[in-house]
Amino acid sequence: MSAQPQTIDWHARAAGLAIRGQAFIDGRYVDAASGATFDSINPATGKLLVKVAAADRTDVDRAVANARAVFNKGSWSRLAPRRRKQVLLKFADLIRKHTEELALLESLDMGKPIGDALTVDMAASANCIQWFAEAIDKMYDEVAPTGDEALALITREPVGVVAAIVPWNFPLLMASWKLGPALAAGNSVVLKPSEKSPLTAIRIGELAVEAGVPAGVLNVVPGLGATAGRALALHMDVDCVAFTGSTRTGKMMLEYSGQSNMKRVWLECGGKSPNIVLADCPDVERAATAAAYAIFFNQGEMCSAGSRLVVHESLKERVLEKVAEVGRTLTPGDPLDPNTRLGAIVDRTQLDTVLRYIDTGRKEGARVRLGGAQVRKESGGYFVEPTVFDEVQQSMTIAREEIFGPVLATITFRYVEQAIAIANDVAYGLAAAVWTRDVTAAHRVARAIRAGTIYVNCYDADDITVPFGGFKQSGNGRDKSLHAFDKYTELKTTWIDLTG
Repeated sequence: MSAQPQTIDWHARAAGLAIRGQAFIDGRYVDAASGATFDSINPATGKLLVKVAAADRTDVDRAVANARAVFNKGSWSRLAPRRRKQVLLKFADLIRKHTEELALLESLDMGKPIGDALTVDMAASANCIQWFAEAIDKMYDEVAPTGDEALALITREPVGVVAAIVPWNFPLLMASWKLGPALAAGNSVVLKPSEKSPLTAIRIGELAVEAGVPAGVLNVVPGLGATAGRALALHMDVDCVAFTGSTRTGKMMLEYSGQSNMKRVWLECGGKSPNIVLADCPDVERAATAAAYAIFFNQGEMCSAGSRLVVHESLKERVLEKVAEVGRTLTPGDPLDPNTRLGAIVDRTQLDTVLRYIDTGRKEGARVRLGGAQVRKESGGYFVEPTVFDEVQQSMTIAREEIFGPVLATITFRYVEQAIAIANDVAYGLAAAVWTRDVTAAHRVARAIRAGTIYVNCYDADDITVPFGGFKQSGNGRDKSLHAFDKYTELKTTWIDLTG
């Protein structure tokens, strides 16, 4: 059994950690063909962690060719679902066995508090792989109701070679959301992690082979989005792109599909999620506490973050006082300190983006109620204190654009219809919440909001059994749940004439 996080000297562990920076192709670690690398920087210190292979088109071509060859060979794609399940269950077990190593890589790589990396990211990643493994041999095909003259079979087949392009905010968990169903369904996968946080993806390539996944079924190509990501999305032998990231880049994925082979493109993109507190909120303190964690957890670097607090005017002061109280307890700190609740922003570029939005909020007339500054500059890292804006108008930039940082925009309303209009008046539709004691109001608001997930009297409360994805420019398709298999399988009809 692993030691408790509080009893571990994480800095000592980090000093002794061997960090891989190569690509993983055909079951082994390799340098980029060009020899090029990029720097993986610890966002808590600004110091170099490791040089990472900068895969480009040549490396992507090799990885895709390898993935296609093993797919056609059938050593995984035609393996009985029960056998794939056994291998993937071992893969999940290996993630659990290496939880501390993987959590440490994640924390060093993107600034996440080590406690969150352990208890949230690693636990959920292993559970995701296990859940899809256990599901695959329980997915039945269909027989159509054709009558006695014919037998019509409707069967699912793996789509082929999947390019999984994943973000930096939950590096292993977002990869697992793709890998679980894609691998369970029999596909080969080329995984392209974000260049901001590639280290856990690189490591799990080796763990997959150790679990029994045939070499070439899972290849990992770290590299820049403009080179490796673009090459994958344009590749004529990639059958499907599963992407999580910004809406801007998601639109590029759709363009690349049209420019190449019309590959399936599944997108989970940005969000500007409203957290609506109605006048009859059953527990104002609980709602306010949830609102604080909905935006400050993971440094606000969450596509589903509750970045808009839409609160009835009669409750605004009570709610904001509690949000600020919680925010003051979340002082940004060393991610390797088990007591840290708020870590570092992933890199200098994202830090500058967050600070720019804070400055824009001030200039456009919003009032800072809490925070609003960079902190811990002496560390060399990238830290922003929890920030709460009041007196925000829906027309303001901070109310409409995704910030991806610990910045909350507070908007008041008088009537429920106003709250609904505010909630829907953005380009995104990923998540939303409503707090009310009236079950009729809860259903009415939930139905009226155009978003993929609606929380009632809670926030960010779900699990692997329910689908996750968005309406509008938050994307298409769904991760998690049995619905995720729809992204990684093709339906085939086989019509057999029985009259001859």
